[in-house]
Amino acid sequence: MNNDISSILFAATVGLLVGIACMSLLSKLGLNKNQQKADLLIKEANLKAENLVKQGTLEGKSAAHEMKLAAEKEIKERKAEVVESENKLLRREDALNYRDKALTDKEKQHEHNARQLSEKAEKLKQMEQELQSKIDVQIEELERISSLSQNEARSELFKIVEKRMINEVSAYIKDKEEEAHEKANEISRNIIALAIQRYAQEEVQERTVSVVALPSEEMKGRIIGREGRNIKAIEMATGVDLIIDDTPECITISCFDPIRREIARLSLESLIRDGRIQPGRIEEVVNKVTQELNETIRKAGEEAIFQLNIGKIDREIVQLLGRLKYRYSYGQNALQHSLDVAHLAGIMAAELGLNQSLAKRAGLLHDIGKAVDFEMEGSHIELGAKIAKKCGENAIVINAIESHHGDKPANHVISNLVAAADTLSAARPGARYEALENYIQRLEQLEAIANGFEGVDRSFAIQAGREVRVMVKPDKLDDLGCHRIAREIKDKIEAELTYPGQIKVTVIRELRANEIAK
Repeated sequence: MNNDISSILFAATVGLLVGIACMSLLSKLGLNKNQQKADLLIKEANLKAENLVKQGTLEGKSAAHEMKLAAEKEIKERKAEVVESENKLLRREDALNYRDKALTDKEKQHEHNARQLSEKAEKLKQMEQELQSKIDVQIEELERISSLSQNEARSELFKIVEKRMINEVSAYIKDKEEEAHEKANEISRNIIALAIQRYAQEEVQERTVSVVALPSEEMKGRIIGREGRNIKAIEMATGVDLIIDDTPECITISCFDPIRREIARLSLESLIRDGRIQPGRIEEVVNKVTQELNETIRKAGEEAIFQLNIGKIDREIVQLLGRLKYRYSYGQNALQHSLDVAHLAGIMAAELGLNQSLAKRAGLLHDIGKAVDFEMEGSHIELGAKIAKKCGENAIVINAIESHHGDKPANHVISNLVAAADTLSAARPGARYEALENYIQRLEQLEAIANGFEGVDRSFAIQAGREVRVMVKPDKLDDLGCHRIAREIKDKIEAELTYPGQIKVTVIRELRANEIAK
């Protein structure tokens, strides 16, 4: 019983110990779980703390960056304000410098004005003295006049008024002429220079051939023929005179009609080439050459019209234009001269806004009378006007023909343009040939006209008669008198002389005062 009780006590004791051990083990296991949970919480807290620190660091950095940007922006704004302030100060400084310079210039101007005023005051004082002296002279003159009779005083007064009016009129005319010349010269110089620039014609001249070369002296005898029948047949068929002299191997053709002279030349050359020279053959060749020349003349006229593009023209005028190809004036071919005038007149008309075709037409026909002036009575102007009227040409063309040498007044601007173009074509260097006798005679006439005026000392025609220089006596003419006498000489030259181009009149007045100190 005691053993059983002991066993039971032992078993109870063991069970108690085992239970205690189990409970201890279980408690340890529970503590381990809590420790683990605590460690996890600590780790999570550390991670959160680290994240919070990192987030705070980032937020601090971003805030610091934003503050830095704001500070930089504020610094830039302050710098811009400083630069603007500096620019304003510089502008103010420039304005002050400009004002200072302006004030300095005004001071200089005031000083200059003061000097001018003093000079003017001095001049006024001198003029007052001169005026007083003139008044004294006039008073003396009045005192002298007061002793004259009524008629004598009237004549004396008329002389004074006449002299004063002459001077005033001369001064007025001089001023107006200078003003008009300046305007006209400027406009005309531009137009003429442009016309000449746009139409540059060669200055090479064609010369009429009045001498026929022979292959040998024996040909002279064949041209003369038995008892002179061949040469008589040629002269009768062509209407020219053949001059056979001692000049070797040539025959001279003499005739005022250039067309007949050309027919005779071409016929003689054809007969010489053919070798058969007899009256029947001569008449046949002359007729053939005449027909060929008429066709050449017609083609020359048509070519001139086509070149200018001026429209339809009467056939008679076309034929007359072609005849101008064989007409020469002072060595200048009449057809080429007419083409020159037409081109120049057309260019100037275009610049002035006028009818260019009509100006060309008037320029081409201005010398049409020269095609018949060697076979009809009258000047080439009269004959040309008759032909133009007969063929129904425009009234402006007819007026241009009649007025291009000043025979009649020009009623239209185109007429003046044709006259100017005619002068340009004829007066250019090398355009015309002038005999030495005519040249010397014109120089003598120029000097004679100038010397015929009162107060002229000497005169000299220079520059090939394009200028006359007149020396006047200084005690006879004053400055206004020089302008007056230059105009009068110009008018007399225009009225009495015929000349190409222009003649410049220069009046020179020189006064020399000499004294000898002893």
